[in-house]
Amino acid sequence: MIGFFAHESAVIDEGCQIGDGTKIWHFSHIMPKCIIGENCNIGQNVVVSPEVVLGCNVKVQNNVSLYTGVECEDDVFLGPSMVFTNVINPRSAVNRKAEYAKTIVRKGASIGANATIVCGYDIGQFAFIGAGAVVTKTVPAYALVVGNPARQIGWMSEFGHRLEFDSKGIAICKESKEIYKLENKIVSKIEE
Repeated sequence: MIGFFAHESAVIDEGCQIGDGTKIWHFSHIMPKCIIGENCNIGQNVVVSPEVVLGCNVKVQNNVSLYTGVECEDDVFLGPSMVFTNVINPRSAVNRKAEYAKTIVRKGASIGANATIVCGYDIGQFAFIGAGAVVTKTVPAYALVVGNPARQIGWMSEFGHRLEFDSKGIAICKESKEIYKLENKIVSKIEE
């Protein structure tokens, strides 16, 4: 597929970049100076604000707003109605556009429905944010976090399965059979 698809009700401002194979659905608004990679899926009623960067194969479900300061690497999943912020202390009468905090969602991370990501904290690669979680600090790679405020309760594989580490710090994904190592509170995939 060459080019991208946009539903007739979508608004796409001049000055944005949209990769080949991307689909933009009903009532979404793509604002100037944002960059959307190839093969992304932008659901219904999504706003992509100026200077937001989305990598390739990013899935944005319905009713998500991506505000200036947000960057998502390749293969990120953003669940329905999840929320990003970009100012720590917003006030209607105080202009803080110069104070937008950056949030980076690393490759392969998933953020569940209705989760809130407070700005200025990164989400590690292949991390898994449970539905409704409120993230108020940086999330490590492969971490599983839930609750309000979000707390880590385990680790996830790249295929989205809970990892159970043995006494030697080794876990095997039940679907992919990939092997993971937990050492000093850091998970890494063992390449064969």
